[in-house]
Amino acid sequence: MQAEPQAFDRVLSSMCTEPHPVARDAAERFLATNPGDPGTYPTVTALEDEAIAMLGEIAGLDDPTGYVASGGTEANLQAVRIARERADTTTPNVVMPESAHFSFQKAADVLGVDLRIVPTDADHRVDLEAVRTCVDAETALVVGVAGTTEYGRVDPIPELGRVAREVDAMLHVDAAWGGFVLPFTDHEWNFSHAPVDTMAIDPHKMGQAAVPAGGLLVRSADLLDELAVDTPYLESTAQATLTGTRSGAGVASAVAAMAELWPTGYRTQYVRSQNNAEWLADALEKRGYEVVEPTLPLVAADVPRSTFDALRDRGWRISRTGTGELRIVCMPHVSREMLASFVADLDRLEVRASVPVVCDD
Repeated sequence: MQAEPQAFDRVLSSMCTEPHPVARDAAERFLATNPGDPGTYPTVTALEDEAIAMLGEIAGLDDPTGYVASGGTEANLQAVRIARERADTTTPNVVMPESAHFSFQKAADVLGVDLRIVPTDADHRVDLEAVRTCVDAETALVVGVAGTTEYGRVDPIPELGRVAREVDAMLHVDAAWGGFVLPFTDHEWNFSHAPVDTMAIDPHKMGQAAVPAGGLLVRSADLLDELAVDTPYLESTAQATLTGTRSGAGVASAVAAMAELWPTGYRTQYVRSQNNAEWLADALEKRGYEVVEPTLPLVAADVPRSTFDALRDRGWRISRTGTGELRIVCMPHVSREMLASFVADLDRLEVRASVPVVCDD
């Protein structure tokens, strides 16, 4: 096979990144292992326990329980599944902000729960009053996002926890992207800040592990028991994961990356990424674009569609928010040099667009 993988030198919209070298090496060594069969593969099973312990430390959870999933979509679906199983109703609903990831729509469809979507406020965070109005006795789960995919916003997690408890609902936090940068901010987002029951947190995003390496954390083991099914032909007796065979490579790379980078390396990376985001936001504002302030390392700006398309034609891997803004995520592979090159291309396009066209008679 002659094909080569996607280079990252012009990737500005992905929430995945190049894995750290130690994570890449660990993934290669554990390619053939399956943590879904812990009796046969005890070494990678022990590594998964280590991964969950590290994720618990990052997310402020003592005595953590969970597993290394394929990503945020699986973790979010499993959180909805836990809430559905624990709900004291045959018609459970899930309340989430419009900024939540589209994986919750998949989860609601697969699991047959009612999905209630509430608006966000002027700062792109969930509207708390709308949540209070929307929840009722049949609400099984309230969802908050700690690092939204479009604007990098953090919902008021403690307040959402209080609303959830008022109606005896669970609280799930989607920190799939934000979980590895938020420990170095003043945001309240984790298990120690609020009555969080479940959380999605992905090592294969800002954690710099190899894909796939997501994470599902639960506050207590009995929550994970809601997912368990008997596994009569395996050496283990039950399985709580959504998939059967899973990636030992993802587990091993997650442990390797976290052991190498937590906390100092991740703190350094957060500072670098946040500085890059603020530099880019300032550069775009100086050029007359309306920019959403980057509270985390993600920049959204009101760049015209024609300019956006021209940048894509020049090879920049960029995306747009649901309302049309240019969206750039300052991941670990995104350097200041890359951003300067991007801005230079933007300047060239704008100069070309401003040159008047002279028509001959």
